[in-house]
Amino acid sequence: MKMIFGLGNFGNEFNETVHNCGFMVVDKLCEKFGGKFGKTKQRGIAAEIFINDEKVLLIKPQTYMNDSGECVLRYVKKFKVPLKDVLVISDDIDLPAGDIRYREKGSAGTHNGLRNIVTLLKTTEFKRIRIGVGKPPENMELFDFVLSKLSGERKALVMSGIDKACEKIVELIKN
Repeated sequence: MKMIFGLGNFGNEFNETVHNCGFMVVDKLCEKFGGKFGKTKQRGIAAEIFINDEKVLLIKPQTYMNDSGECVLRYVKKFKVPLKDVLVISDDIDLPAGDIRYREKGSAGTHNGLRNIVTLLKTTEFKRIRIGVGKPPENMELFDFVLSKLSGERKALVMSGIDKACEKIVELIKN
């Protein structure tokens, strides 16, 4: 079994915000592969899908972004999934909008959700895909930027990055 954690903030007011790229990826995979998200358990909601006969659990933490590690830790412990089978999807302000970056391990960088996961798992040894959202406009604080709605050209680029992330995930699971 594989586990894919899409990071974001729960609640309708955060739909299609910069910080919810991870949610958008797992939502897209869930729809494409016929899954359905269930009730909140382990501080997250999950949907089960199959890609190439491989069981994949898509999980959206139901904590705020900075506490994402609570959900990841609970799911990993409950299902005893090795970290080599865990993938975390997040936004990244240090990548141009629409670019993606896949790593098998590494630091949390400037992302507080990833930082919390690293702290609670006590390791950087888990896979991640970061989706570029670009830098905030000069006149906007980072906090306001990541909670702002995607729009215009940035939205089109980020949605392209979400598509690329989904393709990468399917490729990783098939291989």
